[in-house]
Amino acid sequence: MVESSIGGVVPAVKGEVMRRMGDKEEEGSVRDEEVGTVIEWELDRELLCPICMQIIKDAFLTACGHSFCYMCIVTHLHNKSDCPCCSHYLTTSQLYPNFLLDKGCEVSIKELDALLLMLSEKKRKLEQEEAERNMQILLDFLQMLRKQKVDELNEVQHDLQYIKEDLHSVERRRIDLYRARDRYSMKLRMLADDPIGKKPWSSSTDRNFGGLFSTSRNAPGGLPTGNLTYKKVDSKAQISSPGPQRKDTSISELNSQHMSQSGLAVVRKKRVNAQFNDLQECYLQKRRQLANKSRVKEEKDADVVQREGYSEGLADFQSVLSTFTRYSRLRVIAELRHGDLFHSANIVSSIEFDRDDELFATAGVSRRIKVFDFSSVVNEPADAHCPVVEMSTRSKLSCLSWNKYTKNHIASSDYDGIVTVWDVTTRQSVMEYEEHEKRAWSVDFSRTEPSMLVSGSDDCKVKVWCTKQETSVLNIDMKANICCVKYNPGSNVHIAVGSADHHIHYYDLRNTSQPVHIFSGHRKAVSYVKFLSNNELASASTDSTLRLWDVKDNLPVRTLRGHTNEKNFVGLSVNNEFLSCGSETNEVFVYHKAISKPVTWHRFGSPDIDEADEDAGSYFISAVCWKSDSPTMLAANSQGTIKVLVLAA
Repeated sequence: MVESSIGGVVPAVKGEVMRRMGDKEEEGSVRDEEVGTVIEWELDRELLCPICMQIIKDAFLTACGHSFCYMCIVTHLHNKSDCPCCSHYLTTSQLYPNFLLDKGCEVSIKELDALLLMLSEKKRKLEQEEAERNMQILLDFLQMLRKQKVDELNEVQHDLQYIKEDLHSVERRRIDLYRARDRYSMKLRMLADDPIGKKPWSSSTDRNFGGLFSTSRNAPGGLPTGNLTYKKVDSKAQISSPGPQRKDTSISELNSQHMSQSGLAVVRKKRVNAQFNDLQECYLQKRRQLANKSRVKEEKDADVVQREGYSEGLADFQSVLSTFTRYSRLRVIAELRHGDLFHSANIVSSIEFDRDDELFATAGVSRRIKVFDFSSVVNEPADAHCPVVEMSTRSKLSCLSWNKYTKNHIASSDYDGIVTVWDVTTRQSVMEYEEHEKRAWSVDFSRTEPSMLVSGSDDCKVKVWCTKQETSVLNIDMKANICCVKYNPGSNVHIAVGSADHHIHYYDLRNTSQPVHIFSGHRKAVSYVKFLSNNELASASTDSTLRLWDVKDNLPVRTLRGHTNEKNFVGLSVNNEFLSCGSETNEVFVYHKAISKPVTWHRFGSPDIDEADEDAGSYFISAVCWKSDSPTMLAANSQGTIKVLVLAA
């Protein structure tokens, strides 16, 4: 009766809704059961000791945050001092009771407060230790900085003391010079105004020039008397005229000389300003070194006194400064061609003066040694420059070396590895050595033993020869190609060898098992080595630098930069305080040995060369050579042009 009274309800719909609601309730209960299981598993895991894998008893917490049974962790720490979970360093003093795990949720407020207090204290301790470490680092830094600045301050104070002493010495010296100049000027005026001094001057003039006067008057076609300085006037005027005339001339000459010196001083001051940093470094270096030496001498000998307070270091620097500022350019005084223009075989590989600087020889890829008379090249027209001697060779030439004792002997090395000694007088070879297996790049005669010479080759061998023997007397095997060799000018047993291994090997020929010293610093092959003195060595490299070395103390001295040299042999020559080298920019560079930047440079050019020519940029300086004890030098380029250059103000 009840079911029939419900009427229009759709049972199917009601049944479906009830079924879906039942499914949702069942799914929710399953998920709740899964989550509960995971939570229980996590809780169980937290309660397990990682060592014994049982429920933790007497839980203790480590400093790294892991909990263990007290006996388990103590037993472990007896054997190892690390945490079993993270391997962090751990000791028994870093164990703390874990009340939360030990008693579950039944922890009193008092126990929680104690635990929080302990953790707070631990945190403050760690923060304190971290702050102390940071403060110690800062303190160490500040102490190091203070020490560095104190050292710098002491150095600056010493430098200021040197400068103060030198200023006093220079001012005193300058006053002395001014007084001396005033004395000389006063004497000059007195001689010009003194009537007693006129007669001897006039009489001496008459004696010196009397012959000229009489010749001018009497010789046919001679100079008329009106062209002479002294005209024919009465005796009174003749006696009185020379005095005022000489006085006016002297004053005008002094004024003009003063003006020229003032202009020169301005120019030299500009050079000082341009290179002030390098000059400052040079001054301080010399002053400190010599001050230290003087201090040592004073300790040994209390009687050592510097001359009038003018220190040796200041005198040395004054010499450098005067020499450096004296020149500002290279002036061409002569030029000649070494062959046909634009011919590839015109490269001059080597150019060298003879013993007396009267002749110079050139050699290169043209397979000819040409010897020129220097005075003829300088004084005669360019079209008259012809070699006085010419000798042909079988191969391209790489290097020349004159014998400094036997004037007519010159040695050459060539691309076939042959080393030849020539007699320039007979134009014939004296000796030929063919032991090198590859191209020989360098040869050099000993200055102290004229019969000895040394050569280096691409076969990685250095050979020592004697002109009295047909075979080498000594052989040094090296690991890299040999680019250059040079005898020490003060020794016949010491040689410098430049190698493709970027190093300079300094050998004592009495023991060649290993070099005396290896100088390192170049980043590419060492192309030239030259000695400025018995203790000073200069080297050139294709890393575009020149370097100076002290072969006595085996120390690097200075690096010179300014030219460009990355692949070619561009030449190197030394002369007292100056060095010259070529550049792949077709320029000659001159350096002072105490300054790292060039003093001056000169670019090769020719009216026959079109500046827009594509090959013009490929020309380079290939050889240079100083005239001994002179500001004059020779330079040649890859085009075959040779120039005589002189340093000028």
